[in-house]
Amino acid sequence: MHALPLFVRLEDRPVILLGEGDAAHAKRRLLERAGARIVGEEEKAALAIVAMEEDAEAEAAIARLKARGVLVNAVDRPALCDFTLPAIIDRAPVLIAIGTDGASAGLAKTLRQRLEVLLPPTLGALAMTLKGAREVMRARWPEPRVRRHALDAALAEGALLDPFSPGAAAHVTAWLEGAWSAMPNTLRTLYITSDDPDQLTLEQARLLGQADTVIHAPDIAPLILARARADAMRIAAAHGVPDPLPAGLTLHLVRETRK
Repeated sequence: MHALPLFVRLEDRPVILLGEGDAAHAKRRLLERAGARIVGEEEKAALAIVAMEEDAEAEAAIARLKARGVLVNAVDRPALCDFTLPAIIDRAPVLIAIGTDGASAGLAKTLRQRLEVLLPPTLGALAMTLKGAREVMRARWPEPRVRRHALDAALAEGALLDPFSPGAAAHVTAWLEGAWSAMPNTLRTLYITSDDPDQLTLEQARLLGQADTVIHAPDIAPLILARARADAMRIAAAHGVPDPLPAGLTLHLVRETRK
């Protein structure tokens, strides 16, 4: 990963925008949608977008801004960018950003168009309904691990709150009032055949995203381990798993060499 994706609140915050023409106008519209206050080069700001067509003029402006400590997006000049602007799927408050580290804006746009048709317009309503139910969820499932497992189960494919279902938001109350039992302490062994995380099966990727603890052999690649939840406990162990099992879902990753 060459860049860390961030969602930055820009409402009423200054952002420098330099340039004219279609590219600059497109960036202006995007900044205005985010509520940013667009200012000129002489004003103080943390971010800037340079959309100038002439190379020498653009490079000089970029150098001046960077000398001031301003983070710069240089349109069509990926090597000079401190940050890039992704293709965006907007289901407010759900935002999905697709970036290619400046390699191909066309590819990011195509991916956005393909993914947009899969996501129902009611996705934002589901997010807001879950936000409104936060205190009820905490009261019903005080332990964070149990609460997370309950939500994971409800959001699973085909489940009551499946986010790809247009009617999911309407089912939140029924889910909160229904019966749900906590996941018992569980051990799953995953046989890893490659250092490439793209070679994980869909089930393996899903389990890594849900696991509370990941116990792994020393030869499991860091890129595979990076697919686990950021807050999952990671334990390097050459032999076996601890007894008793840690709470929740434990994965034991074992290297399997294909013949």
